[in-house]
Amino acid sequence: MKIGRIQRVPVLAGCTLALLFMVLTASGGTAQTGSPKSQESATDPVSRLRVRIDAGEVQLTYDSIRGYVPALLAALDIPISSQNLVFSRTSLQTDRIGPWAPRALYFADDVYVGWVQESPIVEIASMSPSRGAIFFTLSQNPEGPPRFEREGTTCLMCHESRITENVPGLIMRSVLADRLGYPTKEVHQGQTTDRTAFEKRWGGWYVTGTHGIQGHAGNTRAPELDSDIRDRSNYLSSFDLHAGGNVTDLSDNFDVERYLTPHSDIVSLMVLTHQVRIHNLITLVRRTRAPVDRLVRAMLFVDEATLPGPVQGTSTFVEDFTARGPSDSQGRSLRDFDLEQRLFRYPLSFLIYSNQFDALPHFALNHIYDRLGEILTVAEPGEDFVHLSAPDRRAIYDILLATKPAFADRMSEVEVR
Repeated sequence: MKIGRIQRVPVLAGCTLALLFMVLTASGGTAQTGSPKSQESATDPVSRLRVRIDAGEVQLTYDSIRGYVPALLAALDIPISSQNLVFSRTSLQTDRIGPWAPRALYFADDVYVGWVQESPIVEIASMSPSRGAIFFTLSQNPEGPPRFEREGTTCLMCHESRITENVPGLIMRSVLADRLGYPTKEVHQGQTTDRTAFEKRWGGWYVTGTHGIQGHAGNTRAPELDSDIRDRSNYLSSFDLHAGGNVTDLSDNFDVERYLTPHSDIVSLMVLTHQVRIHNLITLVRRTRAPVDRLVRAMLFVDEATLPGPVQGTSTFVEDFTARGPSDSQGRSLRDFDLEQRLFRYPLSFLIYSNQFDALPHFALNHIYDRLGEILTVAEPGEDFVHLSAPDRRAIYDILLATKPAFADRMSEVEVR
């Protein structure tokens, strides 16, 4: 497998930050093809789309600059405003990615699409209710019907490994990149999550938005080459990681006209950070029967890092995301943002509405619902949940009763007992 200079970096660091999946190339790996009906019974978004394309219900139009990407996003109901841009060369497509040509990532609740300029493929991670993350590529060939291929070993070398707790999962990291985009050192060890301090997030990513005085690690790169940095730990400790804060225009870094939008919205990045972790934990419970309390705590944003100040994005992502609902009779939704001290106004993960969550075993769902019911209604839920005021907990409980029928049914059963 030819991956160029990325081989200098430990494998897990080298294949992680750029996005949430790796891709199969002509130099290695094995593609899996076949009828979409035989793959996951068309339960993941990409397999469902393949069925619709084969039935003639959907046609993907080819764009001369971005290939199938615009049509694919529309078909998968992924908002363009979700775009995030990664300039760290941490993908098998290292030769096509750099600070002047970042990789674009688009996402919805259950699917992720990655696009690299002039690449022959589009990368896709699709969330299967039973298997977790599964990976596809779409050939950027306008001749003939769009061809999706299921990817396996090459992706799972990283995405079913220690860093994903040995289940098919997604990866989000933060690294300091050199002036050419090659990673030199992790800014934050391990996965970036809601708990990661704000100032250590998004190294190697472009970030647009304002957030107060305290910075983050986005938009910055070392002026030296990775090969010229001898003591990386010492270099990182003395480097000003936060010089790229409060950026609203990326046009000085690369040609933004090549992309669907000029933004890499900070709020979108915050949602992505949360979403990746929850997807992985749901898969962990599904595949290994891991303790569900860990998932409950993550869904309730236990130990979420406090925001450094009011956060404001630069795109329409907040409006697009919030509009997806569902809402209760008072117009309240788990998608409502706070963006003053924390990410969401009502801190319970919106992925409770996802197909992946609903496909958890009944014992797990019942335990989660019972635990949520207890935490949200008792007078003293415990020190882990002090970030949730009594009005917060009451509001979340009422929203769930109104918008999640399975939760309401479970609460009714508990009351009868």
